[in-house]
Amino acid sequence: MSASWSVWLVGGVLLAAAGVGSTLVPRLRARGVRRRVAWSTARAAIDSAAVSRDACATRVAEAERLLARAESIAADRGGVLAAEEAARCAERADRLWRAARRG
Repeated sequence: MSASWSVWLVGGVLLAAAGVGSTLVPRLRARGVRRRVAWSTARAAIDSAAVSRDACATRVAEAERLLARAESIAADRGGVLAAEEAARCAERADRLWRAARRG
């Protein structure tokens, strides 16, 4: 009789572990993908701002400050929120340099 209970106990534990694993693994994978995409977007925005800076003949102090902030945030390697902030700073700097270049 005790062997029967141990089989049911082990089966129940395995079933619970499978349920937790089937829920947890996709969430962790999605979190990792979201983080990589956010940092990829931030790096692309920083690179685009750097190109706009190099193409602009005039100095734009605010844009330089924003790009420096974006690069600083990127160097610290935070999470998704840090990547989004770095992307916002770099995109704003890019817009400022493009506007200065146009007129």
